[in-house]
Amino acid sequence: MKPILAVTLGDPAGTGPELITKACAQPDVRAVCRPVVIGDAATVRAAAAITGATLPVRVIQTPAYADDGAAIDVVDLANINLSRLERGRISAACGQAAYDAIRRAVQSTLAGEAHAVVTSALNKAALHAAGHHFDGHTELLAELCGKPSVTMMLVADTLRVCHVSTHVSLREAIERAKPERILSVIRLARAGVQELGIAEPHIAVAGLNPHAGEGGLFGDEEIRFIVPAITQARALGWTVSGPFAGDTVFFRTLQGQFDCAIAMYHDQGHVAAKMLGIWLGVNVTLGLPIIRTSVEHGTDFENAGTGRGDPRSLVQALKLAATMAGNRLRATGSARRDPAST
Repeated sequence: MKPILAVTLGDPAGTGPELITKACAQPDVRAVCRPVVIGDAATVRAAAAITGATLPVRVIQTPAYADDGAAIDVVDLANINLSRLERGRISAACGQAAYDAIRRAVQSTLAGEAHAVVTSALNKAALHAAGHHFDGHTELLAELCGKPSVTMMLVADTLRVCHVSTHVSLREAIERAKPERILSVIRLARAGVQELGIAEPHIAVAGLNPHAGEGGLFGDEEIRFIVPAITQARALGWTVSGPFAGDTVFFRTLQGQFDCAIAMYHDQGHVAAKMLGIWLGVNVTLGLPIIRTSVEHGTDFENAGTGRGDPRSLVQALKLAATMAGNRLRATGSARRDPAST
């Protein structure tokens, strides 16, 4: 059976609904998964009218009842008043709708109705306006899943990057670069890459300082914190190298020398990944009890309602989630009977 993916609508005022109607209709997506949209069905229908979607919108009760037929299936939360929707504008109502979709998608996946969650972009200001004070999807998903230790992995082409810290100040990011956290991220990165089908991944670790400290000339955090974490990882039998200069390690990973690189802070890893094309990247949350992938771009308010949004990142997020879910099902032997066949 093809994995069932719970696809959140994202902020209804952004391009997410339009991108969904484009991506979920593509034959190459349908060939590897069964996408089910979680969100307001009226908003999806309106987006389909804007984009000229080739598939009709159909309301279903749960992701488990998804069909391989020619339709965009939606679990309708009925939580948007379409007559009041202002595309391209921040609103508490849209922030709440985005939150509702994520919560339902997580619940459905934890319950086994879907095999993975794929999230469209939300707007942090709208989320906060609705009373949900999270820095982004990663923190929200961790809260909904019981606060496990998580990290972000960006995937762009052959480049995979995990982060020791993300949405904190640079000063705090330096403080967080301690052996226990670095080792935890190496562990999560290794497990995540294994779910992509690489049995024994080679993990590279970036330094914190220029030239990875140059033996202590430009800072000693590598000597005091990063090297001990790498030593512990190797003692566990893992293939881990570094620390390497941050200005070369990501290029070397892209060239295939390593299967994943560990960035010490947000911009160190994000700049490298996004230089390959913001519309091609995928964000993966590692450490959750569920699989979650996401678009790497934001809500793109400027293009909301125009039908011009680029669905390539969402297409890649769907395909990557399908790969990870399929590998997990095969590894655990937990493939269940296809509910659509009952």
